[in-house]
Amino acid sequence: MAEVLATVVVGPLVSMVKEKASSYLLDQYQVMEGLEKQHEVLKRKLPAILDVIANAEEQAAAKREGAKAWLEGVRNMAYQANDVLDEFKYEALRRKAKKEGHYKELGMDVIKLFPSHNRVVFRYKMGNKLRMILQELDVLIAEMNAFRFEFRPDPPVPINYLRQDSPAIVDPINIARESRAEDKQKVVKALLDQVGNANLTIFPIVAMGGMGKTTLAQLVYNAPEIQEHFQLRLWVCVSDNFDVDSLAKSIVEEAAKNGCHPNGSSALDKLQSAVNGKRYLLVLDDVWNHDEAYKWEKLKSYLQHGGSGSSVLITTRNQAVAQLMMGTAKGAYELGRLGKKFIEEIIKSKAFSSKQEKDWPRELVNMVGDVANRCVGSPLAATALGSVLRTKTTVREWKDVLRRKKICDDRNGILPVLKLSYNCLPSHMRQCFAFCAMFPKDYEIDVEILIQLWMANGFIPEQQGEEHPEISGKNIFIELASRSFFQDVKGVPFEFNDTEVSRVTCKIHDLMHDVALDSMGKECAAITTKQSKSEDLPHLARHLLLSVYEPETLLNTSLEKGAPILQTLICEGNLDQDLQCLSKYRCARALRIQTLAASFTNARCLHHLRYLDLSRSNIESLPEDISILYHLQTLNLSYCRSLKRLPKGMKYMTALRHLYTHECWQLKSMPADLRCLTSLQTLTCFVAGASSGCSKVGELGRLNNLGGQLELRQLENVREADAYAANLRNKEKVTRLTLTWTGGDKEAQNSDKEVLEGLKPHDGLKVLRIYSYSGDTCPTWMNKLQDIVELELSDCKKLEKLPAIWQLPALKVLRLCGLPNFETWWDTREVPGQKPAFPLLEKLSVKECKSLVSLPMAPLIIESSGGCDTAWCSAFPALREMELDDLEMFQRWEANEATVEENVIFPRLEKLSISDCESLATLPKASVIKPPFGGVETECRSAFPALKELILVDLTTLEKWEADLLGWQYAIRRRLACLK
Repeated sequence: MAEVLATVVVGPLVSMVKEKASSYLLDQYQVMEGLEKQHEVLKRKLPAILDVIANAEEQAAAKREGAKAWLEGVRNMAYQANDVLDEFKYEALRRKAKKEGHYKELGMDVIKLFPSHNRVVFRYKMGNKLRMILQELDVLIAEMNAFRFEFRPDPPVPINYLRQDSPAIVDPINIARESRAEDKQKVVKALLDQVGNANLTIFPIVAMGGMGKTTLAQLVYNAPEIQEHFQLRLWVCVSDNFDVDSLAKSIVEEAAKNGCHPNGSSALDKLQSAVNGKRYLLVLDDVWNHDEAYKWEKLKSYLQHGGSGSSVLITTRNQAVAQLMMGTAKGAYELGRLGKKFIEEIIKSKAFSSKQEKDWPRELVNMVGDVANRCVGSPLAATALGSVLRTKTTVREWKDVLRRKKICDDRNGILPVLKLSYNCLPSHMRQCFAFCAMFPKDYEIDVEILIQLWMANGFIPEQQGEEHPEISGKNIFIELASRSFFQDVKGVPFEFNDTEVSRVTCKIHDLMHDVALDSMGKECAAITTKQSKSEDLPHLARHLLLSVYEPETLLNTSLEKGAPILQTLICEGNLDQDLQCLSKYRCARALRIQTLAASFTNARCLHHLRYLDLSRSNIESLPEDISILYHLQTLNLSYCRSLKRLPKGMKYMTALRHLYTHECWQLKSMPADLRCLTSLQTLTCFVAGASSGCSKVGELGRLNNLGGQLELRQLENVREADAYAANLRNKEKVTRLTLTWTGGDKEAQNSDKEVLEGLKPHDGLKVLRIYSYSGDTCPTWMNKLQDIVELELSDCKKLEKLPAIWQLPALKVLRLCGLPNFETWWDTREVPGQKPAFPLLEKLSVKECKSLVSLPMAPLIIESSGGCDTAWCSAFPALREMELDDLEMFQRWEANEATVEENVIFPRLEKLSISDCESLATLPKASVIKPPFGGVETECRSAFPALKELILVDLTTLEKWEADLLGWQYAIRRRLACLK
């Protein structure tokens, strides 16, 4: 595979060079003065190359060696030209910064930072580089004419059908349940039949890639009879790294998620403790280890301590793996091809998903059988090919797809079909996906970071009228995900979806990963195990991920093989020594390192850098010369807990779009004139300083594109005028806002109320957290946040009551902590009649509120269910989790003493935790609950009909709790000795 050059990167590379050659910056600052003629020739010849790229790729795919060699030459020329034009563009940015006074502020030897700052020297040096590229272009164009390459338009950009309003489609999961129902029942029965077997059962599922092994394992794992039969279920993805200690650690972590807290000094000891005596099911997904039996035997020796009937379910492509792990050549479950009927259903569900079945084109439906034949029973191939056909609307287009499939490869397998879906992508999307070959298999990819890496490498084309490349990157990802290039996408992409996790992540299926590797050849590499020899290092890689101990040793050794050409370097883990070679990666566009060194980089050698991630590094400051990285788009300093200051000249880094500074607790201020960074999309934390040489909060007013997470710290240093000037009310892309004053027992400042009032966010805010606010009332705008999902108030020492937040229609999470003067939820007269309070609230946490006596008044609610009306009182009709902790005065479950507590019900509460509430004498009196209210099946007495978990700690006054325990289906964790 790798002997064929990475042709996919050629077209996008040439396009990127063409765009840079036409950049307005080159003309505005006259960086090509004296080279105008060469510049014009370059701009004319690049389109000539670009016109025939598609035809050359077709001939290369047809195994025409001359075309392959020519494309390789174009690729090398494009990389060189890209670097040269990048230097011109950097020079333009340097001259712009100099004009604005950056040199004077640097206060250091400019010649050391900019060896070619003299215009004559620069023109001479760059003129030679440009002439060499033009000479190479002449040779390539001559060869192009000799090969008679012809103009071929790129494949049309597919329609983004995610934006279409479409009816419900056939869910492939339902297809899987139907198509693999028989297989599932056989595997389930085989596992249940081992109930009396004292030995550990090993049950492999074997099939080629893309046949649905993992899907079948998931169906078995989630089968109700399996859930009931096994005391402990564990799922671990193995892939090609069968490291015993790592696997043991993963299994223990999975057990911890299920409530196990094993003991032991090592991961293996903890593993033995976790499974000891329990009947468990362990799924080891995607096992490749077939030649190191001792590793499996070692792991197995610790797994054998489970109870009778314990089983290990394995999925693997290799019969040898099954034989090794079972110890016999027979007994593995061989998963066959999916039936053609179900393959056709998958194809239809993808190809016609935007239409109702009655509107499906008959002529295309008649061709589904032919398409299914080429999927060779692979559900993954059917999904991928069906996604390709979604944007094809004519018989001719379908036939073209089928014909090109045969041209793609002569082998009759899955990879050619998957490569077809890949080859049908526009060139820039092919490059974006192929770049993902640098991640190891089963790697969880942070999509936001992925898009920033695409931007850093110039993979996202600049579009006329397109304001933000991030938008283009998101659309590219959505399109690729919809075509099944990505899987396990968590969260609604790029929209607020979850209060706990804001990241969007994804993975790549093994087969799709193979496609990316096949396309990129040696340009992408991931090293996740220690290399035994320096010659094993991927010296030709342009994009490299290192997840090994002491990665700096490998990198420093690799320098002996020649000048590095790395453009992307991701190091996972700390660099304990200085990375000597970092300054020699002069082509680098993206770096991610965790360093302990104070002088971690030489900025003058990294002019191309667009992405720099130093998160979790133990550094106290950034060098001042980092401000000469004029191309830098992303700077991640999050969790640099020792970081005390940012570079003074940061205002000159005008290309900066994403600045991550959260969890930098030693940071006391922001550098001056931050308002100049008008391209900023992300600023996770702004620290308001007290000195005169730092940025004030009011400078945020000019940063109109800020979005996502925004934290404002040290608000005691902010004046009312600056708070209003920050203009948060118009920053509609901000979804999470945290406002923090310095804690302590300081006297309330009169300005705190006015400052908080001035920091009014837009009404669509999703999450609001306020810490250490010293005012006694909440801002007037708080109860106007109609889209707020999570609200937290903490350490607000003087706050006495809340506004009418009970009426916020979207509120799901409410946390109140450290409010010693908080007595009243709201005035009784504020609550209208029978209108439900907190209609959607699911999580409530109230801690350290010393003066709080009761929960809020419970309005009367009438619910119709099963043909009868049930009247009950509840302030939290949707509540699922409630935590009450350290509430000294808390006595009642309802604010209105006249209400009969027997009618107070928490109908959906599943988890209740009460601790250190010394005045609480009783839990709510049990009410008679009749089915189907609250989900109960039989009549019972309960204020908590849905309760599953109860935790009671240090309730010294609690005497009794009237409840029909036999009518409840839950496990009580009783931690109270005096409960009667």
